[in-house]
Amino acid sequence: MTPDEINARLLYRDGLVLVIDKPAGIAVHKGPKGGPSLEDSFDALRFGLPRAPSLAHRLDRDTSGCLVLGRHRKALEKLGLLFKQGKISKTYWAIVEGGPETDEGLIDLPLGRLDAGRGWWMKVDPVAGLPSKTLWKVLGRGEHAGAPIAWMEFQPLTGRTHQLRVHSSALGWPIAGDPIYGSKGRDSDLPLHLHARSISIPISNNKPPIAVDAPVPAHMVDLLKTCGWTGDAVFPSPAPAGEGAPRSGADEGGST
Repeated sequence: MTPDEINARLLYRDGLVLVIDKPAGIAVHKGPKGGPSLEDSFDALRFGLPRAPSLAHRLDRDTSGCLVLGRHRKALEKLGLLFKQGKISKTYWAIVEGGPETDEGLIDLPLGRLDAGRGWWMKVDPVAGLPSKTLWKVLGRGEHAGAPIAWMEFQPLTGRTHQLRVHSSALGWPIAGDPIYGSKGRDSDLPLHLHARSISIPISNNKPPIAVDAPVPAHMVDLLKTCGWTGDAVFPSPAPAGEGAPRSGADEGGST
């Protein structure tokens, strides 16, 4: 991405934290096979600091939405602790095939590696898996290509790899366009319909949590509208100038 393109995706900025709107279809960092990644563009987000910001967590290549960066070592340490303690609240939107019979619930299924040859692919593993919990709610229902779909809100209470994708698939309503866990596998003609919609970060002791929303990506608009979304919840990016908005200058410091 060019410096202008990555800056246009800046949702929040202060002396400690940046939140950007990650586009779907690009890895956040280089994998073992190399190739382009979002990290390649982070130097354009220094804003006067001596080093580029670094990832505080990860999103899958095909997932869009709120991605948190720490601007220096102290910020990254604080963010890492908050993520580890489960104090950072994340909300995802997804379109799933079919959908649950009820309107809300909790998925409590331990997850583990599928096998050593499948990299980060995961499976439900009641014996050796790690505890994994996801709150979910149906926000709307509709139909696509003659089959039912549902607009879901997910709140992961743990942070396992592919957690939302495996959990929803295990219950019989995989995320639309999922090339690994979806019902159509790699033959699906839809991109993954999973979006990190919002995040809340309680990084400062004397200020309210940082709360950020990411606008809905273009590839999810049609199916969301089919399920009743009216589009009136889209938030502009970047925010107007002022507290927490993109600014010029070095933005030094920040206390926690």
